[in-house]
Amino acid sequence: MNNPPDKMLEVHNVVKRYGSVTAVDGVSFSVNGGEIFGLLGPNGAGKSTTIRMLTTLTKPTAGELFVDGYSVVNDQVEVKRRIGVVPQQNNFEQELTGRENLLLHALLHKMPKKIRDARIAELLAYVGLEDRADERVRNYSGGMARRLIIARALLHGPSILFLDEPTVGLDPQTRRKIWDLILLMNRSGVTVLLTTHYIEEAESLCHRVGIVDYGKLIALDSPKKLSQNIGEFCVEFLKDFGVERHFFATRQEARNFVSGQDFDTVVRRTNLEDVFVELTGRVSKELAYA
Repeated sequence: MNNPPDKMLEVHNVVKRYGSVTAVDGVSFSVNGGEIFGLLGPNGAGKSTTIRMLTTLTKPTAGELFVDGYSVVNDQVEVKRRIGVVPQQNNFEQELTGRENLLLHALLHKMPKKIRDARIAELLAYVGLEDRADERVRNYSGGMARRLIIARALLHGPSILFLDEPTVGLDPQTRRKIWDLILLMNRSGVTVLLTTHYIEEAESLCHRVGIVDYGKLIALDSPKKLSQNIGEFCVEFLKDFGVERHFFATRQEARNFVSGQDFDTVVRRTNLEDVFVELTGRVSKELAYA
């Protein structure tokens, strides 16, 4: 089976079970070429398991997955040529320099010498590490390591980049630099699929997002349309047991509701975090402190 030309990635009724536990339960979605697609969900919802299946690290129990028309199960060599992966944890050789880590990756992909040397230099400059390229990675800051791992993932020229929580644990300034890199990569033609617990990250970067919970895909659309689906305007106010929120299609409906209340209220536009909390029914610790 081949995908339509505009589909970089397709997931068809995919299931992943570990014994009696179903981590992914009949998930289906597609990612268009040139798109930034976000996969959101609480801890344990199935995001990372889905990424592991798409990147050939875990075999699905049932269903089909395709990358650029190639079966993830049956055409793993072709799939690996087309994907770049930024895992949650930095997995560098700590005693090697940044440049040497990139060279090792290039050798694993059998890149010709004259191509790999130029590509390594280009990407070190691209992520702003050319001046630190010959230092051992063990001396890198968290932000430097994340930039290097993105450079490594791009080295062999992938068609799609998988980013599994690419900015977790980074300070806001460094996080914004990573956002800029993601947008630049996408502008150059790289399709991106990312998972994140930072909902404002997905709202800022993604053309579309899918929300998963308990292994199922429960929503899929652009951040704007998902927000409109629950009501474009939010009224929130503090009550005895916490903040209460109500959603309305128009600002006037929200104002009409406020006029009948005798406590302080805020009227604002609905955002993607509102959608996430409404659909999943809970706030993870990471979200609460994002």
